[in-house]
Amino acid sequence: MKAIILSRHGGPEVLRYGDAPDPVAGPGEVVVDIHAASVNAADYKVRNGGGIYDTTFPHILGRDFSGVVSALGAGVSAFSPGDAVFGVTDRGIEGAYAEKLAISAALLARKPDRLGHVEAAAVALAGLTALWAIEDTGRLQRGETVLIQGGAGGVAGFAIQLAKHLGAQVITTASAANHDYVRQLGADRAIDYRNEDFTTLVSDCDMVFDTVGDEVQLRSFKVLRPGGRLVWIAPAPVGSHPPRTDVDVLRPPVTRDRAHLERILHLLESGAVRLPAITRYALADAAEAHRVSESRHLRGKLVLEVR
Repeated sequence: MKAIILSRHGGPEVLRYGDAPDPVAGPGEVVVDIHAASVNAADYKVRNGGGIYDTTFPHILGRDFSGVVSALGAGVSAFSPGDAVFGVTDRGIEGAYAEKLAISAALLARKPDRLGHVEAAAVALAGLTALWAIEDTGRLQRGETVLIQGGAGGVAGFAIQLAKHLGAQVITTASAANHDYVRQLGADRAIDYRNEDFTTLVSDCDMVFDTVGDEVQLRSFKVLRPGGRLVWIAPAPVGSHPPRTDVDVLRPPVTRDRAHLERILHLLESGAVRLPAITRYALADAAEAHRVSESRHLRGKLVLEVR
């Protein structure tokens, strides 16, 4: 099969399009012929050596995808060859930047016909992460106020819509060029992070969802009310400590399972959320997609079209 192969840590130029062995389905697994794979910020962090898991080379990146089941391992009865599915690899496991992937059947959900493979790949991990952060971990309630950092990104864009669906007042940070976009997603207020200081414009938030990290996370504590929650998926600076003890600091576990994937589909089908802006790349152009992802100045999701 063709795949994007990582043989060492480095910049986008270390990503090589080449041949890799076809995977074989083990017990409880299926082989998926991948049609589309999402590009996430975690991918370039693994590529440059900053991921949270050890990397064994050669390595294939990629966590969420959409495709068609082509082979079944022993004990699999939930799917048949030819079924269209989408899913997210388990923690510490990657491999979606490829034409084929062996994965536990429990981590897959059926892709509805009305959702294309590119669209399904775009919402899989972003949707899971937003669900775990906003609902399962942050437990955002109707009438509360949430500040979502980095609103134009894939996870944050899904989170804005979910928070609005839950009845919250939604504030977000984004470049001025993305203000119309985040407002269309449901943001009640957009702050230009390049020219405005959110700590002087926002106060008494019930919750902050931080997708940016570093100093932004530390500054976010200033806008929380006593007893508020800071939920994060991007870390604060190494060696730093929360500057307040009267708020909860929470990291969502983002467990992969079919139930959460089906919740994403329900939200899409009900109109509570809509698809993000999507930029498409050929699988062979993964390096260029990484350059855009690493710049952190993007709107919505980047997706590799595999076939």
